[in-house]
Amino acid sequence: MTAKVRALAAKCCFAVVDKGRSLADELPAAIEKVAEKDRGLLQELCYGVIRHLPTLEFIAREFINKPLTGKQRAAHFLILVGIYQLRYTRIPDHAALSETVEATKPLKCPHLKGMINGVLRNVQRKEAPEKEDLPDPVAFNHPSWFIKIIKEEYPEQWQSILSENQNRPPMWLRVNQSRNNLDTYLRRLQKQSIDTTVVEPHSNAIQLSKAVDVNLLPSFADGEVSIQDAAAQQAAILLSAQKDDRVLDCCAAPGGKTCHILELTPDIEHLTAIDIEESRLVRVKENLSRLNLEAQVIAADAAKQDWWDGKTFDRILLDAPCSGTGVIRRHPDIKWLRKPSDIDVLVNIQQEILDNCWRMLKSGGTLVYATCSILPQENRQQIEAFLKRTPDATLVDIEQSKQNTGWQILPGEQGMDGFYYAKLIKNN
Repeated sequence: MTAKVRALAAKCCFAVVDKGRSLADELPAAIEKVAEKDRGLLQELCYGVIRHLPTLEFIAREFINKPLTGKQRAAHFLILVGIYQLRYTRIPDHAALSETVEATKPLKCPHLKGMINGVLRNVQRKEAPEKEDLPDPVAFNHPSWFIKIIKEEYPEQWQSILSENQNRPPMWLRVNQSRNNLDTYLRRLQKQSIDTTVVEPHSNAIQLSKAVDVNLLPSFADGEVSIQDAAAQQAAILLSAQKDDRVLDCCAAPGGKTCHILELTPDIEHLTAIDIEESRLVRVKENLSRLNLEAQVIAADAAKQDWWDGKTFDRILLDAPCSGTGVIRRHPDIKWLRKPSDIDVLVNIQQEILDNCWRMLKSGGTLVYATCSILPQENRQQIEAFLKRTPDATLVDIEQSKQNTGWQILPGEQGMDGFYYAKLIKNN
């Protein structure tokens, strides 16, 4: 019953927007409640509403006489689910209307059936507003505080960044180069009629023309390929671990970068992967197992040393906890879960972890600082402040970067997610 799908989508969006829950936490549980054929629709409705939230709210306000609050609040999100279908999908209007109105039953608000039907029919009749007539937060579907920062930092690119955040992200593959050859794997994809768009030259990452089920990828279960954005794949390459190195991967979950380091340098002496949340380390272990790789996996706080045996590391990858503002196209709920006050808190945490990791790095060793953020406070400014207070640190130029401090990849640049990298050497 697709009415149930609409009701579940409304509940998920309500949990994210009003209760501050993550879509990654809410959606999997909802997906389990519907038939396999309806799961794609449920995901589409949830992501669509969260992606276009301000525009949908703007449209809804015109036709809702009295705001729905309290126990009726989930019904407000059902209206947004209905508007999203009418304005952004190819679902026939009659199906979108009837199934959304029918969803008042599983949502336990059948008394609102007439009201919701009336709102959606009014939306159906009225033309969509022109983008240039809308305020920026509505036109670009981002919070005003975020738009302000992006305008200031990227005066030439701010509109393209916000527009890219609204797009669906491409699917990127990481070929396991310890067991596979890039050209051979491309031919195998071709045999399976899986089209590719581009191969990113620096990392040999493959972008697919359209996303496919992982089980359709040749030898995915055998560990010959993994799913990882091309920007994230730069981490292990920049770290450039060598034979017999001792390596630390900080904040390692879900383990994509850990595995990539080991794929590129299978003969390193030792790799330790730590993450503060033990539950997230399950994914790290699963990824290592599928790829038949080994690492020491520890639940630990990267800002502390109570887990450390005192032996310094040759290479440290610090994928710092951050705002996630470079991966909004993958996680649109970031726009509504993040608050301006969060950024200062994150900057302090990053500083603490960076200083602590530096103490665990050998003289002559390399530390790569990474975030999936595009905010200068977490990236360029963070590293500039670190260099000022750390006399034995030297910033290494990154070939692909056009910036003076590190390498800022913007969302959609060469099809990649937004990421930041800084490569630092500890002076002898």
